[in-house]
Amino acid sequence: MPKIAVVAIGGNSLIKDKNHQTVANQYQAVAETCTHIAGLAELGYELAITHGNGPQVGFILMRAELASCQLHTVPLDSCDADTQGAIGYHIQRALGNEFRRRGIDKEIATVVTQVVVDADDPAFRDPRKPIGPFYDRERALECQREGGWSMIEDAGRGYRRVVASPIPQEIVEIESIKTLINNGIIVIAAGGGGIPVVRDDRGDLAGVEAVLDKDYASSLLAVEIGAELLLISTSVDQVYLNYGRPDQKPLPQMTVRQAKRYLSEGQFAPGSMEPKIKAAIQFLSQGSGRVIITSPERTMEAIRREAGTLIESR
Repeated sequence: MPKIAVVAIGGNSLIKDKNHQTVANQYQAVAETCTHIAGLAELGYELAITHGNGPQVGFILMRAELASCQLHTVPLDSCDADTQGAIGYHIQRALGNEFRRRGIDKEIATVVTQVVVDADDPAFRDPRKPIGPFYDRERALECQREGGWSMIEDAGRGYRRVVASPIPQEIVEIESIKTLINNGIIVIAAGGGGIPVVRDDRGDLAGVEAVLDKDYASSLLAVEIGAELLLISTSVDQVYLNYGRPDQKPLPQMTVRQAKRYLSEGQFAPGSMEPKIKAAIQFLSQGSGRVIITSPERTMEAIRREAGTLIESR
């Protein structure tokens, strides 16, 4: 059996800062990250690559808002599909170029991926995930009346739309992904956590206005394809206790039991490190394997146990 790794690319691997947001900037960031991913292929790993898409979806929504007097708006599930294709293309091109430079003969394919969520997920009753541009109060109230949007005031910066972020339950294209991996093809899948869909009583799928967490979807994908490694790429070189405080302490390794304890102590910030730790626990609780959390540039060091945070079952 091939050794399989799921690599979850974080947002910093796509957009480094607010001054580098153009398509060309994003491609350059992806190309840098792909130099590190290529090292895993050289070690013999078959790869499934996931990625975030939050800022890119925000850009589409902002363009739609600015052009709403001329063009139709874009549903959120279509935004997810659009960004999966565009970011997947960037990764295919950058990684393919890196492979050619290294003499690696591997094909790469992007699978536009639907992910089923439960229509009764509590997140739909309590939407909290901000998306899209900021609005003034008058426009926010208009969006609530006409579009049925949920809006929140965001730290004095204006109002933003919030949507549900339900838990991923099922990857629709999983058999296609498995077939590609088993035939030695690197797969880019579940981009942005996947396109959120619900299944009705007849089995038909319908897109929903929600966003999915990329790390939870990556964990589900890793379980489904039998990965032995889940590599979560982020902006820090490893996990820390008391992060950002004078007494912060690096965690080169921890067990699932320790990770659960640190979660209960509130050590990991919601929307940042917390979902990564929860995704690691989810993956390790459903099978054998290991999780590494590190920055893109330290990927190969982390594989050699010289950097990053290693999480194992025991």
